Amino acid sequence: MCSILSRKGYNRIGYRGGRMQTRVYKDYKKACLAISNYMIYKINQGAIRNLGLATGSTYIYTYYLMHQAFVEGRVDFSDIQTFNLDEYIDIDRSHPQTYHHFMRKHFFDYVNVKKENIHFPPVDSGVDYESYDALIQEKGGLDLVILGIGVNGHIAFNEPGTPFKTKTHQITLTESTREANKRFFNDEIDQVPRFAATMGIDTIMQAKEVIVSAFGEKKAKAIYQMLRGEVTEDCPASVLQRHPNVKVILDEEAAKYIFKKGFKDENINNKYSSRI
Repeated sequence: MCSILSRKGYNRIGYRGGRMQTRVYKDYKKACLAISNYMIYKINQGAIRNLGLATGSTYIYTYYLMHQAFVEGRVDFSDIQTFNLDEYIDIDRSHPQTYHHFMRKHFFDYVNVKKENIHFPPVDSGVDYESYDALIQEKGGLDLVILGIGVNGHIAFNEPGTPFKTKTHQITLTESTREANKRFFNDEIDQVPRFAATMGIDTIMQAKEVIVSAFGEKKAKAIYQMLRGEVTEDCPASVLQRHPNVKVILDEEAAKYIFKKGFKDENINNKYSSRI
């Protein structure tokens, strides 16, 4: 394992910089096992009540492992409030590629998160998007948010150029993001939505803890920019350098521009752990 950056003290946009702890694992499944073990440990210790969740392929196996732990009686989600990062706007709610459907398919239908405790950014016409931030604050704030990262450095659906102080809002998806997501729409770019509601960067930065995961060579440049590049709105993920508690989970390919002399594979077992 290797720690990449240390940022201490307050900075000009008001976030307290911390240390981005970076871990590299040999493969996707080992990384997901480490993430799920950590999250289950924190839930069982009562340290997580409000959980920010990502969709997409990055965390599918993590959700599967957490489901398995629930089936085995090793974790209880009944007191957990979940807050998803984003949802498409210009798509029928019955479409199988909505993020509501994704979360049911991969997680919610198999665990005991209460229906009334499942939250998504609002997508109805004329809605007050920042009501989502108000709800998060009403529930006590986010204890942990798990993020992926786009090839262009986006987090949630906050595309390059999104102001760091943005709350939950509507976003127009970039062509690179739509291109990356067309595999979920039969590779037909015209079927990929153009608009989404997303948790804002400032909302994410207010979370007590953030986990960012990336796997595969296609994410390597974005990871390099996030960890070692300038903090700039051109790479939304770079703002995480200013968060006090971020863990970055990678495989060897995603870390290729960070570590020039190979990597240290973490030894992971099936025990839940406070260490990721």
